[in-house]
Amino acid sequence: MDTFEKLAALNQEMKVERAEEARLDSPPACPAFRPEPARGAAQPRPSAGGCDDPAEGFPITLAALPNGQRMPILKSLITSACERNCNYCCFRAGRDSRRVTFKPEEMAGAVVRLTEKGLIKGAFISSGIAGGGMRTQDKLIAFAEHLRLKLHYRGYLHLKLMPGAEYDQVLRAMQLADRVSVNLEGPNPRRLEALAPQKVFMEELLQPLRWVEQIRQSLPGRQGWNGRWPSSTTQFVVGAVGESDLELLNTTAYLNKTVRLARGYYSHFSPTPGTPFENLPECNPWREHRLYQASFLLRDYGFDVEELPFQNGGNLPLETDPKLAWARSNLLEAPLEVNRADRVQLLRIPGIGPKGALAILAARRKNRLRSLDDLKALGVIASRAAPFILLNGRRPPFQPGLFA
Repeated sequence: MDTFEKLAALNQEMKVERAEEARLDSPPACPAFRPEPARGAAQPRPSAGGCDDPAEGFPITLAALPNGQRMPILKSLITSACERNCNYCCFRAGRDSRRVTFKPEEMAGAVVRLTEKGLIKGAFISSGIAGGGMRTQDKLIAFAEHLRLKLHYRGYLHLKLMPGAEYDQVLRAMQLADRVSVNLEGPNPRRLEALAPQKVFMEELLQPLRWVEQIRQSLPGRQGWNGRWPSSTTQFVVGAVGESDLELLNTTAYLNKTVRLARGYYSHFSPTPGTPFENLPECNPWREHRLYQASFLLRDYGFDVEELPFQNGGNLPLETDPKLAWARSNLLEAPLEVNRADRVQLLRIPGIGPKGALAILAARRKNRLRSLDDLKALGVIASRAAPFILLNGRRPPFQPGLFA
């Protein structure tokens, strides 16, 4: 196979790696809850929210940027051969499937050519583990060095850190990439053992993330790519081994605080034929969506894990977004006065995000906010906020059906 035939061969199976996908940031087109289907029926899914189909049959997806824009990137592997036997993974060693391998310079050339064709503006490159994590990491670094130093590529690059990568390899990857990541897969060692029995949670997976933060803290940013150190992310498999949302979000919150994780990705489990988990039920995609909403509350809205509306068993309700559930329990009988609430309090109100909170703080320095129209003009979803606020000492009019 030539290079582009290899990329096309990976197209369908790259869904196992969810990092960077823009649709994970987008809420469903309709927030209504869809009940669990009967066994064997097609699973309901949140709306794709603008995710495009892979261009030209290649594994190309839209990445979500912090400014809300979408950027097409190549999502691929140096090799789909793997010596590990993760119980859920389509690339596991014990599965009979077609394998493809790229030379580092071959993959680098493909990234440049796809960029020149206007199909991508960056790349996210991972790999199966072949010959050990350190040897595989060397190949990823060789690819990135060829791309950056020989082909002078200035586009976006997300580079995966392999299980068992050494400190110097982590440092070198950070000197070449805009983002690096390690997939923890499970929220703790017990869940990881059920998902991937050959991987070691602390030494192989968590340690490289700790090194990333250690490097950012101890070495000057000018040593990083484009004069700054890359951001870092991780990914969890959701719904395969009995882990709860509470477990997942506790680990996410810990990583946010200790290694400054840019974000955690949550991949709802979908069974793959030819794996030990092929007969397990698919996880409801709405669980994945609620986890993203909750993780943003932890990262951007000042919530603590203990404040999230977990049900018995430690999972979030599927029928309601977690911020709205919290507000119903805490603000319906004690609404917040928008003209006096501080930023932290404003962020607790449904319909008000970080930008809206700042806009309110700026606007009320000039005039008191008196109506829902005043809030709408500031970019607030006023109908969503109305049941939980006071405006100039009065409850604004609202229709209960809008938030029930």
